[in-house]
Amino acid sequence: MTNQDSRLRVRKSDDVIQVEFVDRNILDEANIQQIGEEITQLIDSAAQPKLLISFSHVDHLSSAALGTLITIHNRIREKGGQLRLAEIDPQIYEVFVITKLNKLFEIHDDVERAMKSFA
Repeated sequence: MTNQDSRLRVRKSDDVIQVEFVDRNILDEANIQQIGEEITQLIDSAAQPKLLISFSHVDHLSSAALGTLITIHNRIREKGGQLRLAEIDPQIYEVFVITKLNKLFEIHDDVERAMKSFA
């Protein structure tokens, strides 16, 4: 599923798909589109996807990346799945607060807490 040029590190733990970004800066439109496509494939491969996205290595995120996250969120909801975000840098989290996306997404401080939150 993930090839050499993947922008993601993906692993499965129990029935949760864990995604981590390769890039520190998620700003480039082409990369964002590729990330969206890769995550969509992961979502489509599961009946009721449980997806955990870790931002542990991410320093910068563009508004286009936020738009892609919203699309991913909606796609998972359509399939009756669950999405968790974890390890978001405080400066990036500030953008989630300003845009009120912290109300849309379930955000956790670390991967361990996010994993425990899946029903």
